[in-house]
Amino acid sequence: MRNAETLKESISDVRGILCWGAHVGIKAKRRDLALIYSEVPCAISAVFTRNLVVAEPVKISREHARGGRAQAVVINAGNANACTGEQGRHAAEAMVTTMAEVLGIPRELVLVASTGVIGQRFPTDKVVAGIRRNIGKLSEMRTASSFVANAILTTDTFPKEAAKRFEVDGKSVLLAGVAKGSGMIHPDMGTMLAFMCCDVAIDRKLLDQTFREAVDASFNMITVDGDTSTNDMALVMCNGLAGNRLITGPDQEGYAEFRDALFGVCTDLAKTIVSDGEGATKFVEYRVINAPSVEAARRIVRVVSDSSLVKTALYGRDPNWGRVLAAAGRAGVEFDPDTVELSIGSEKMYQVARRSRPTSQDLEVVREAMTDTQLRLVLNLNCGDAEATGWGSDLSEDYVQFNSHYTT
Repeated sequence: MRNAETLKESISDVRGILCWGAHVGIKAKRRDLALIYSEVPCAISAVFTRNLVVAEPVKISREHARGGRAQAVVINAGNANACTGEQGRHAAEAMVTTMAEVLGIPRELVLVASTGVIGQRFPTDKVVAGIRRNIGKLSEMRTASSFVANAILTTDTFPKEAAKRFEVDGKSVLLAGVAKGSGMIHPDMGTMLAFMCCDVAIDRKLLDQTFREAVDASFNMITVDGDTSTNDMALVMCNGLAGNRLITGPDQEGYAEFRDALFGVCTDLAKTIVSDGEGATKFVEYRVINAPSVEAARRIVRVVSDSSLVKTALYGRDPNWGRVLAAAGRAGVEFDPDTVELSIGSEKMYQVARRSRPTSQDLEVVREAMTDTQLRLVLNLNCGDAEATGWGSDLSEDYVQFNSHYTT
């Protein structure tokens, strides 16, 4: 079958994947430690933040990921372990060492991730003790995945999971993932935290190429507030336990199905992150069509979707289309303003600008349409045949209030 099917399955249903999520005391009440383990080593691809200020777990995981293989991931929430110096480095190392010891696997097959407040001393003893106490609870029970999804949350209001099942060589294959993110969302190469597991057998280099393409089209096309975190990480692990013939090239049977599933899961997770944006009242899809190149279209999407003036206009249900065109014009992409068309709406679209001038559209009708919680903006450049889609949220008073008191 060509297209992957979206199902209510989880990483717990992926062959050979065991996981757990627990409360170890970093947070007052909520789960704050997640463990993911494959019974056999996996081919992996991982991308990380390009922020120059990076958390200690990112430094370790970047090094371990260079080998292209991993078998376990340990994640904590409530403390980012960023800007923590030597104490933080030892803490991240201790998480890796403990996980490797209790599982009996090499240290280099363990990746580590953290999320939470930056610059606070890391509670190493609590986390290490929590790993040892919970490793025996690793499970393939359906609830185990939901425990993981909840254990990696910070300001999120709900857990984020996605899965797609497809077929390769007559073998049923499952790709599933969890993610977290609500604020500090404007990824660059990686994103917030996202972990995906699959039982397909695929060449590591091909996996890496495909995953990076999927991340660029999904996680790197979302924004909430324009801030790239110190801890961003996205990971996919493929353990090959589905039993299919190793996929080694893009023309091989099964590759298209895997690619569709990977792009689909990444996109589903990315969109749920935006829909949970801090203080957001609207989920907005941005499309740039008939652009000179995909790269140009993506650049405009990212600039427009990150514009504070555009986001506040959307929050206020103001069809201020001039702000959209002005943002597009500073994206560093060459286009002729006299060919541009802009439409805004939800189910029904309304053209508000043509040739960078107002249309006869009644803006009161557009304002009414903008009361919808899910909006679409389509910018037609009329100067090529490439396009790109991205997703963002509006900017409300609640976002400002929440983030003005985040650590206090």
